[in-house]
Amino acid sequence: MTLTITPSGQACGASVTGPDLSRPLDDQTIADIRAAWLTHHVLAFPGQKLSDDDLERFTQYFGPFGEDPYIAPIPGRKHIIAVKRKADETGPVFAETWHTDWSFQKTPPAGTCLYGITIPPIGGDTLFTNQHKALAEMSDELRRQLEGRMAIHSARNGYGKAGLYGEKDEGRSMDIRSSDEAMATELHPIIRKHPETGEEGLFGCVGYIIGIEGMAEEEGWTLLTELYRWQTRPEFQYRHKWQPDMLLMWDNRSCLHMATGGYQGHDRLLHRTTIGARESMAA
Repeated sequence: MTLTITPSGQACGASVTGPDLSRPLDDQTIADIRAAWLTHHVLAFPGQKLSDDDLERFTQYFGPFGEDPYIAPIPGRKHIIAVKRKADETGPVFAETWHTDWSFQKTPPAGTCLYGITIPPIGGDTLFTNQHKALAEMSDELRRQLEGRMAIHSARNGYGKAGLYGEKDEGRSMDIRSSDEAMATELHPIIRKHPETGEEGLFGCVGYIIGIEGMAEEEGWTLLTELYRWQTRPEFQYRHKWQPDMLLMWDNRSCLHMATGGYQGHDRLLHRTTIGARESMAA
């Protein structure tokens, strides 16, 4: 099956046409999609009429299912969550901060698949920032300060009982379940090689990163703030515009992402799976 791959012209991202993802894919097509994914980090497949079975089958071409803590799956499924917002919701937009999915896990997911079902006519873009490019263009001085450092990752600021989506978060249509388990921490290198390509990149940012191992809190926060300002600069970004029946897959090992709002008064619904990693994190 022939793939047509059209790069976004931005720091990462490409559109893929040709395959019908509602049907099983042959090995060569899967390999070609993986190669494009590793090259462009974010792939959009427009015009795909997918069932939940189709979404799960596609996800498993690229790895096992990842674990999605703190968000309940949709009824009848173990591995699909609904990213949704009702037209009249007024609370903070879900995931409207830079992050890489579930970086606080011991083995964070390799990727994420997100399928657009109900897409508002305005707003709701998803932003990505290429962390290989951010590292490659970083100053020698900032890189020197980050080399060999381990970041402390935790879900506490989002999913702890006192977090953004904790006990005081009301009126949300998503089934988010905060927990004391979110207070746990994991260490991951700030600079690491991609486990499949070997390309060096930055991993994670403030939000899920709450400190740097071996550094005093104030000193660590100063360095993390400088890193955040650099790794999210506009020249490293790709802005994805959604369409109904579009599948998006991205590489959590290569980029950060964040949701945006701007669609108040409109419903929004997407179904999401995570692609689990077969490897552990390594410097």
